[in-house]
Amino acid sequence: MRCIVSLLVALAAQGAYAPRSEAAEKPNVVWIVAEDISPNLGCYGDPDALTPNLDRFAKDGARFTRAFTHAPVCAPSRSGLITGQYPTTMGSHHMRSKLVKTPPVFPDELKKAGYNVYWPGKTDFNFDVPKGWVHSVENWTQKPDVLKPPVFAYFTIGVTHESQARASMFQYAKNTARLKPADRHDPAKVKLPPYYPDVPEVRDCVATYHDNITAADYTFGDILKTLDDRGLAKNTVVFFFGDHGWGLNRGKRWPYDSGTRVPLLVRWPGEIKANSVREDLVAFVDLAPTVLRIAGADVPERMQGAPFLLRKDGVAPRAYAFSARDRMDETYDRVRSVRNERYRYVRNYEPDLPYFQYINYMDEMPIMRAWRRLAFDGKLNDTQKLFMSRTKPKEELYDLDTDPHEINNIATAESALIQKTRKELSDALDKWVKDTKDLGEVPEKELITRGIVRDVLSAEYDARVKLHPKGPPVP
Repeated sequence: MRCIVSLLVALAAQGAYAPRSEAAEKPNVVWIVAEDISPNLGCYGDPDALTPNLDRFAKDGARFTRAFTHAPVCAPSRSGLITGQYPTTMGSHHMRSKLVKTPPVFPDELKKAGYNVYWPGKTDFNFDVPKGWVHSVENWTQKPDVLKPPVFAYFTIGVTHESQARASMFQYAKNTARLKPADRHDPAKVKLPPYYPDVPEVRDCVATYHDNITAADYTFGDILKTLDDRGLAKNTVVFFFGDHGWGLNRGKRWPYDSGTRVPLLVRWPGEIKANSVREDLVAFVDLAPTVLRIAGADVPERMQGAPFLLRKDGVAPRAYAFSARDRMDETYDRVRSVRNERYRYVRNYEPDLPYFQYINYMDEMPIMRAWRRLAFDGKLNDTQKLFMSRTKPKEELYDLDTDPHEINNIATAESALIQKTRKELSDALDKWVKDTKDLGEVPEKELITRGIVRDVLSAEYDARVKLHPKGPPVP
């Protein structure tokens, strides 16, 4: 007995989580997912953030500082979340493609473990979900009586989506109607990343983005109150995260921190220490295995991540987080990226293509239109010009400690330490591409021939390509 007590004390000192009793009531699990946001919350130190509910929530649980999606755009990102597999392995990596067959999804395992699954709203996974895949698609936040523990419940907060940062004034007023005058962000005062031109259109979009996050914070507070009122808070693990980085240009669609790093907050009363900070890497493919571990269910071998809560003894934290960009709507590209705790390595498989090829949907953003206009007018500084280049370097390497906006590519630096780091990350990426059987090098038409994806190169996309077969001229 003394040995057992000593072991538990040692594990507690190392920050490990104590095993739960088999007889304990199964915890409920809730995912609250905000679309298109980076860690622009007060608890992450953003000076423009007005997020009191999320900040209080962070003090009740753990704040993860290095959480990353595998795809900087919604549907491929979600396809990995719901399956625990990389989209590049399944073939769901192109934005607006669709798998022929529905892959296994982790709610199937939860149902086997006795959980009731509630998933209202978005099922934008790049594949069809079968009927009966969840117990209810009702909005449980409006009808909490439908919840029958143990539950897994999902909810999407859509006010932060890319489209809302460029929304009309009517939509904008509707989405942020609850905001008080003091909640509104002054466009003249918001902080811009150095790669953005400082013009009114850009400032308006960035201010609206922050207003939308404040509106999301109100919704988040409502959901927490629903759980409290239903008496579920004490035995519920609540996750809050974004589905990928912010929906503004050079964030969404790009495998940099701005497109892949997300806020991740987790509250689990009695299990996770309050007001704790976790700096280990977390990848989106780790989320499904983590939920299954919490539920006491087996983690299938097909899953490519590992639990980051209730981690088994001897299992080291992950060393790398990987991400991929492929076709975005009507425009093809292929980029792969790997991140460790400090550095990001990016490999451009199509270096002859510009960063900002024309994408019909993306170019509706006022930021993008202003950026292109100023590029043609010759009014960009050297940093702002980088992403209007005619070509891309084959390799990029960034030191996030000194260059958080990833604008100083050090891949060709002569430093022995830098070159050692570049090779380490390049080798890690090579291994990941091989081990996960990355389908990115297979032409999409070949994937269609093989029966992996459907032919989604529809007349709509063909029309877009004909409009700009090679994109608009690059300055």
